[in-house]
Amino acid sequence: MGQKDISQKILEDYNDVFADIVNVLIFQGKQVVKPEELEDTKLRSQYKADDTKLHEQERDIAKLWKKGGVLFTVCGIENQTTIDEDMPLRVIGYDGASYRKQLLDQKNKRRYPVMTLVLYYGKKHWETPRTLKERIDVPENLKDFISDYQMNIFEIAYLSEEQISMFQSDYQIAADYFVQTRKGKRYHQNTKIMKHVDAMLKFLSVFAQDEDYLKVDLSKERQEGGVSMCEVLQEVKQFGIREGIERGRQEGINLGRQEGENKLARLMKYLLVSGKNEEAIRATTDEEYRKELYHQFRIIE
Repeated sequence: MGQKDISQKILEDYNDVFADIVNVLIFQGKQVVKPEELEDTKLRSQYKADDTKLHEQERDIAKLWKKGGVLFTVCGIENQTTIDEDMPLRVIGYDGASYRKQLLDQKNKRRYPVMTLVLYYGKKHWETPRTLKERIDVPENLKDFISDYQMNIFEIAYLSEEQISMFQSDYQIAADYFVQTRKGKRYHQNTKIMKHVDAMLKFLSVFAQDEDYLKVDLSKERQEGGVSMCEVLQEVKQFGIREGIERGRQEGINLGRQEGENKLARLMKYLLVSGKNEEAIRATTDEEYRKELYHQFRIIE
């Protein structure tokens, strides 16, 4: 499993973040889904392919949404960082597995809907198929008999400022990051206090490609007091400065060592060409003697 996929799941799997995503993207910011109404559900399902072998498919995240103790719907989230033209078929597979699970449940005869949200984090617009019929080749005389299936895809990097402001959870910081970087902006300081600090920093460490986010002080006392992105970015900046200084110091040491080795090699070559004896050549490993030779023969001075 890729690091990006893992970091997305860590953040989005929190009920408050999951509910926030659904409320903004589906209900335009209205607080319809409550975190306490969500329950985790099984992500894996099995199916047989044409090779007769049993295969397994796994959703990224799925929750049961219950209202008044009654199961209302199954809601799944699929994350995409790249465009996949077969995504409509994948979504059908996930949703179909959830419906099949209902058929196999002999104790509960009630049937409920399945909803999947595809969150796309790429910087280019999703210009490939969004529906089943757009992806498959359907003969003209069969079009009226082939059912279509449309996936719910949301281009996170193209959300409006109004939509970003609707998010109430830590996901506002994540969505804002994608919007800003897609516009070519340097990520500005966000004063919003994070609730899931560890998950958010892991998320940013992957997508900002900066492991300094993982070095931020995550002591229990500090997290309980609240940490803002403003504070995090200040620390990350300091890490970068210290790392730059240390890297420069180490590069200077390495360069000096390399230059010294080059001078020694050239000196030994000079001694060999000049016909000096082996004892003189071996003596070049003595620092004081080597300095005397440098001065005497004016080698690389």
